[in-house]
Formats: sequence, C-alpha cells, structure tokens
Amino acid sequence: MNNSVSRGYIKGLGKKANAVLSIFMLLLSGGMILPVVLILVISVSSESSIAKRGYSFWPSEWSADAYIYIFKNAGNILRAFGVTFAVTIVGTILSLLLISTMAYAISNKYCRHRKILTVGIMIPMFFSGGLAASYAVNTQLFGLKNSYLALILPIACSSWYIIVMRTYFQRNIPEEILEAARLDGASAFRLYYQFVLPMSKPIILTVGIFEAFSYWNSWYENLIYTDSAHSGLYMLQYILYNMEKSASYLTSNENISGAVMGTIPTESLRMALASIIIIPIIMVYPFFRKYFVRGLTAGEGKAS
Repeated sequence: MNNSVSRGYIKGLGKKANAVLSIFMLLLSGGMILPVVLILVISVSSESSIAKRGYSFWPSEWSADAYIYIFKNAGNILRAFGVTFAVTIVGTILSLLLISTMAYAISNKYCRHRKILTVGIMIPMFFSGGLAASYAVNTQLFGLKNSYLALILPIACSSWYIIVMRTYFQRNIPEEILEAARLDGASAFRLYYQFVLPMSKPIILTVGIFEAFSYWNSWYENLIYTDSAHSGLYMLQYILYNMEKSASYLTSNENISGAVMGTIPTESLRMALASIIIIPIIMVYPFFRKYFVRGLTAGEGKAS
C-alpha cells in the first residue's frame, strides 16, 4: 500500500515538474521571439514615432516608408535575390561534397595518411594567413575576381565542419557494414555514396543548413572580389548593406537638404532590411529542425 502511494506521489511530482518545465520553456521561447517581433514592428513604425517613443512594440504611428524606400530599388533587390539563391544552392552543394568526402577520407582507418591530413585540416582552425594573403592567392593565383566562383569558392570548405562530420562518421557508421561491403568488392567511392551518405542524413543536413546560412548572409566576398562595374553579381546582403550605408550618408551629410533627409526613414529602414534577411531563414528552419537537432547531438563524444 505504501509503495503504491509513494509511486502515485512521485508520479504527481513528475507531472508538476513537467508542467513547470513546460511553462519555463514557453516563456524562454517567447523571450527569444520577442526581439524578432520588435524588429518587425519597428520596420513599420514612422520615424517620428521612433524619435518620440524609442523602440516600442506599439508605436504611436505606423508607416510603410521603409519598405517603400526599399522597393523603389525592387529591380536590384530581385536580381540580388536570384544571385543569392543561386550562390546559396550551388555553394551549399559544393561545400557538402568537399566537406563530406574529406571527412570520410580521414575517418577511414584504411586511409594511409589520415593523421597527417587531419593535422593539416586542423591548422587553419588555429592559424590564418590573413586577409591580404587570401586575397592575393584567390585573385592572382586562382583568378577569382568578378565572377560567381569568387562568391562561392572562398567559403566553400570549413575545417571545423570536416572535423565534426568525421566524428559523426566514426561514431555512427557501423564499421561491420563497411567491412562486409569491402569483402563484396565495393570500392571506396561506392562505400561513400551507397552506405556512408544514406546513414549520415542528420549531419549532412545540419552542416548544409549552416553552410546555406553562411552563403545567404554573405556580403564580404562582394566587397572584396567584386567591383562596381559588375553590380549584376551583387548578393542580397551587399545590396541591403549599400542601401543602409547610402541612407546613413544622406542623413549625416550637412550639405544634403532637409527635405531630402526627411524622406529617408533611417531607423525603420535598418529594421526593414533585417526583416527581409531573416524572414526566409525563419520560414525554412522548421522543415529541417529535427535533422538539425539530431545532427548536433549524434556526433558528440568521440574525437579520435
């Protein structure tokens, strides 16, 4: 009798603890969503409201001036969307190909020089050649200037993701299956695409999400490798960066007339630009969330 009472008491405590934890997580999630909501609200607030009340969830006056200002350049933005989308898709696929093949090579115990290769891959994680050296190599040696390749190749491979994916392969790909395939005469490439890749969807999608975000948010490559004569290669982030910079210049320049300055919604414009950038990411993330979580947790624990 006492045992049943104790089990019922513990079960009741467990339900209360779950309820408290659920409420806490809901509050925490709400706290994370609030900044995004605030950005969206400010983007449709008038400049006078922001000047009078600051950043507020309920402005005294609503205005779409920031979005009107952006869409006056709708042609450039749509073109930049196309360039960004193409670079993101191609760059992500290329990144996954490079990262996964290298990770598989150094995770394979039959790879003769895998320890040396691992050290070589880890060196760039701690030491960098610097901006001047990378620019000289990419432009003078590889000719990456004013081209789509200049937007893709400089950030196509990450030492960190190679090590993460290698750890996942070592921990989650059963060696018995690979050994059986080798005994049947499977080549290294067949092992890679027929066995390793199908069993590695969580980490492939996780790294793919990070790489896609990296390309989507990229603008520095435009700044370094693209000149104004090739504006057709400008990506979305760089177009929006230039728009924000131009608006800041006009509002801070004393020689610009007050009438012109009054038509530029600088504060709400910044938030509208941020909204345009983050909304596609927010829309895509839920479709990959379960793979994202599995990929982050499944490869932990084994480093060699």
